[in-house]
Amino acid sequence: MLKQLRESGPGLLVPLAWLFVAAADVGAVGSRSIFIAHLVMAGFIAFFLATGWADMSTGALAGWRAVMVVGLAVTLAGVAGFLVETGSTALWTTSLVGWMLLPAAGLADTGRRLDEAAEVYLGSAAIAGLGAVVYLLSLAGMGSGLAGLAFVGVGQTVGIVDAVVRF
Repeated sequence: MLKQLRESGPGLLVPLAWLFVAAADVGAVGSRSIFIAHLVMAGFIAFFLATGWADMSTGALAGWRAVMVVGLAVTLAGVAGFLVETGSTALWTTSLVGWMLLPAAGLADTGRRLDEAAEVYLGSAAIAGLGAVVYLLSLAGMGSGLAGLAFVGVGQTVGIVDAVVRF
């Protein structure tokens, strides 16, 4: 069961995480819930790393292990944003944008490694990367942050669901 959770869990967790972020963006989720979500996410990442470390030592999975290691630090930056006053916005932004870009890099790496699925993973990376750009532009007052989140969520979800189904 542990192996099945580790292999299938991300296919559900990734889209749920981005739906939660979108709900927060429109004000439907409060800051306490976002703080708790960061703690839960850090726990899930630590769980996946601890139980899958050896299995993720080569190939595309090694790239995803690196994404998760850096992602844990990025998530903890988001947690820190709730615990300090000075720099909290920068920490939250680092966490959010980090989780937009890290999986996009992982998807691109996977696409370069797997010829039979290159289009899926490179396309997913491009959609997620476009979402990060749209979101960053919205921080500068141009475009819609929600649209950026939607692109990121769709791009990452397509890639992770394909991985769950394919492997």
